[in-house]
Amino acid sequence: MMTARRPIRALPALLTLGLLALAGCSDQPTPPAKPPVIEAAAPQPRPDRPRVDQAELRRTRAEKARAASSAAARAAETPASRTMRTYLVTVEQTLKSRGMLRTDGGIGIPLTPESLTEDFVQIALHDEYSRQGDALISRPVPAPLRRWAQPVRMRIEFGDSVPPVQRDRDRADITALAARLQSASGTPVSLSRGDGNFTILILSEDERRAIGPRLTALVPGIPSSDVDALVNLSAQNYCTVFAYSRGNASTYVHAVALIRSETPPLLRRSCFHEELSQGMGLANDSRQVRPSIFNDDEEFAYLTPHDELLLKILYDPRLRPGMTEAEARPIVLQIARELLGAAA
Repeated sequence: MMTARRPIRALPALLTLGLLALAGCSDQPTPPAKPPVIEAAAPQPRPDRPRVDQAELRRTRAEKARAASSAAARAAETPASRTMRTYLVTVEQTLKSRGMLRTDGGIGIPLTPESLTEDFVQIALHDEYSRQGDALISRPVPAPLRRWAQPVRMRIEFGDSVPPVQRDRDRADITALAARLQSASGTPVSLSRGDGNFTILILSEDERRAIGPRLTALVPGIPSSDVDALVNLSAQNYCTVFAYSRGNASTYVHAVALIRSETPPLLRRSCFHEELSQGMGLANDSRQVRPSIFNDDEEFAYLTPHDELLLKILYDPRLRPGMTEAEARPIVLQIARELLGAAA
């Protein structure tokens, strides 16, 4: 509803006319009204603000940072953490020496609407693991289309073993990645310092082994097999993610990613890219899919332009959570043709 307003500048003239009309109805002039008496205490003087010694403030912050770094170094220097750090540094060096962990995005690798469609089916419409009783078995199985229907609010929980400088780097990397995921998917993705629905745990060996109670608090009803998988994570798994829906729904409401704090820089950022992207709904890995981070050969370190296309397809409104491969495939092919500019 729109309400018409009288221009403010017209009000004084109308008030003046009203007073003249009232004055014309009286034989005696109206005495002026006495102004009201207002009683109020005089304002109290403001106390002087204490002067801030900037040099002292900087010294205090530096001391806190040194204390936090020393505490993190002590927490990270356990036998288990040292062994894992040495192992992961060797893994990164070995992969790089073999030409893996590429950061070029796979420019030059041909891509067609048909191959992009097949890649989407393999990555978004299959699960990497299947449940067999209480155990998780590494075996791809068909799965319905799943994604987030609400804004994704990521939050980080650091173990004591992560020093302040590394925490700042991790926040910066995840903030940049969240913006990229949002741009590709078209759904809100951000890093929150408060409550969130996608928790990223960055923990050392010892911290991870004690994380069980925290996991049950983060995700009420989390399967005990998932807790066991995270607490007893194999050394060959540098990082992992679990995403959850309510009941039989196909929309995610919680996700938990676990990143080993011992990972060296390139492998660490690669873990961020793969696990946070998979937590968006691209749940599977496949050696047939390239150029992609969702390839078990570790050929690419970071999310590629090909992977951004998979995210665009996943969150296209023409697709719906719960769709099977048979329902989704023809729509995915049409979207892939549009994205690659191919004729139908």
